[in-house]
Amino acid sequence: MQEGILKQRAYSVAAMRDLARRRLPRAVFDFVDGGAEDEIVVGRNESAFDELSLLPQPMRGTSRRDQSVELFGKKLNGPVLIGPTGMTGMLWPRGEIEVARAAAAAGTVYTMSHGATVRMEDLARVAPGNLWMQVFAYKDRSLTQSFAERAHEAGFQGLVLTIDNQVLGQRERDLRNGFTIPPQFEFSGLLDMALHVRWLLRMARAPRLSMPNYEREGDTGVFSIGARIVGWMDASANWKEVEWLRRFWAGPLILKGILHPDDAKRAVSIGVDSIVVSNHGGRQLDVVPASLQALPAVVDAVAGEIPVLLDGGVRRGGDVVKALALGATACLIGRPHLWGAAVAGEQGVARVLEIYRTEIDRVMALCGWDDLDQIDRSVLFEPAAKNESVLSAFSRKLTSMLK
Repeated sequence: MQEGILKQRAYSVAAMRDLARRRLPRAVFDFVDGGAEDEIVVGRNESAFDELSLLPQPMRGTSRRDQSVELFGKKLNGPVLIGPTGMTGMLWPRGEIEVARAAAAAGTVYTMSHGATVRMEDLARVAPGNLWMQVFAYKDRSLTQSFAERAHEAGFQGLVLTIDNQVLGQRERDLRNGFTIPPQFEFSGLLDMALHVRWLLRMARAPRLSMPNYEREGDTGVFSIGARIVGWMDASANWKEVEWLRRFWAGPLILKGILHPDDAKRAVSIGVDSIVVSNHGGRQLDVVPASLQALPAVVDAVAGEIPVLLDGGVRRGGDVVKALALGATACLIGRPHLWGAAVAGEQGVARVLEIYRTEIDRVMALCGWDDLDQIDRSVLFEPAAKNESVLSAFSRKLTSMLK
């Protein structure tokens, strides 16, 4: 797609999602877009941002509007990072490389999923940049260690231990579409795939879909390895696994999947370098708070000891700013960059990152902030109704004491 046309049509992340929905077969789009059970948390992640408002001071004036942040001694051009998402190559051939190149060009982090469709070594060779690698606590600890050692050798700087997927969530869109292991597509689903000609032709020319990072385990075909990975997850994993990983991984260790402030404190005490407040994009549990709702308590628990990142429901540059105001250092995105990859590969991901950057810049300009350090809880609007309710409660208490 020509850059001008892409910019015109993908004027927001929501518009990019709509383009992706039209370009992908329903089963594939739903695999990316869907969540667990009734998808309450998917919606909650997004709507939580609507409950917050910013209080601008436009006459302060702005000039440079610096969005840069520093993480682990490296300067990033902005506070939007690419989070780990599996099977990107199902949307665009060798999609992980497309995403990593866009992230490198934008000066931000790309986090590679364990379930990538290219090897970590191959990606690091052709798409160098600020790379993090996702790992899990497997029953076979040697598999976890192998991932970490290979990531180090390949030049990945950070290791992201995802802790909220010991048991696979019930993703009912996938069940409805027959997107299961093994697949159970009905005729209508197969016909839908056939009618998405551009996607079908791209995938026909692509390498066989696989998860080659698991090559030591035998056949890495998507449906073959997918059925086995579920059984490899360790539901009994606990803090000992984090301590063990901390001992032999010398670089930045990031713990993803924290919602409880006590877990945040424990992570700090173990020596974790950063945590990601995340509910897995609503794809695991459908009975938990939005990531944004959990963020303030986690930030308070960490007390500035380590950077706190946020993942989940970030769809606007204004959402990023609100997360920063609550104490996050940066935000990770998942579905948005996948929508971009589905539409136009590297170019589509670059456009998504550009949208966030432009929207953040607009918010900063209109609110009167030159850099992100000026954004904290003091910039959040406190509704008068809330203040009045506090005063009313105090007045009632005082009246009752005087009786």
